[in-house]
Amino acid sequence: MLKTIFGIVLGIFPRPVLIRFSLYLLPVLRLLFRGNRFTDPIDKSSFRTLLPYGYRKQRANVLSPSTLSLERHRLLWLYLERFSTFFNPNQKLRVLHVAPEQCFYPRFKQLPHIDYTTFDQNSPLATIKGDLRALPFSDGSFDVLFCNHVLEHITEDDKAMSELYRVLQPGGWGIVQVPMKPHQDETYEDPSIQSKKERELHFGQYDHVRWYGRKDFFTRLQKVGFSTEAINVTQAFSEAEIERYALDRNEILPIIRR
Repeated sequence: MLKTIFGIVLGIFPRPVLIRFSLYLLPVLRLLFRGNRFTDPIDKSSFRTLLPYGYRKQRANVLSPSTLSLERHRLLWLYLERFSTFFNPNQKLRVLHVAPEQCFYPRFKQLPHIDYTTFDQNSPLATIKGDLRALPFSDGSFDVLFCNHVLEHITEDDKAMSELYRVLQPGGWGIVQVPMKPHQDETYEDPSIQSKKERELHFGQYDHVRWYGRKDFFTRLQKVGFSTEAINVTQAFSEAEIERYALDRNEILPIIRR
């Protein structure tokens, strides 16, 4: 019953609200659900169960009680930790984090080798507010950028992609996650769909304007200049690890490079 109540509450309130109350909420959840079935790789906490979460239909065992991470957050963290040099203390990095996730923000912020900039229109975690289609940074300002689950909200996503390309240093890289359906290759969008109800019906959420295709999303990124790579990180993990970290086997990490 307690798990169900938390699932309903977490599904109703938007993530910015959860961020504001997380300082009080998370210590309680960590104690209530501690166990040894699941492990959140971000803070290494283990739990007997994870919380349900979902906008229209709740998914069981996906939301970490300690960091509020979802499957995609844990996958990204594992990629950074095991398959990148992001945490190398000897590598100085200028990092742009668009719409910073609660589970990453305090950890990235305290890394001494990172010059960390957060950006968003509304997030309380953003140090700089603005429009992604007109970033207030000079060309080549960053070595690494993260922009996850943002582009599906933006009507002129080509302008946002161009801006990300502009502010990334040549030789830099980034991760740009978006919602994708497993068997949909082409992006589905329709500018005539304007109402919240219709957008929810067609795009899965009232403030989304498209479903990205698993092929042409990368074509869009390439058109503005990026080289791209689609990595299925779960292929590098055992079944036991996928279960323990509660990962989505279909999740693809879109890696961009300039």
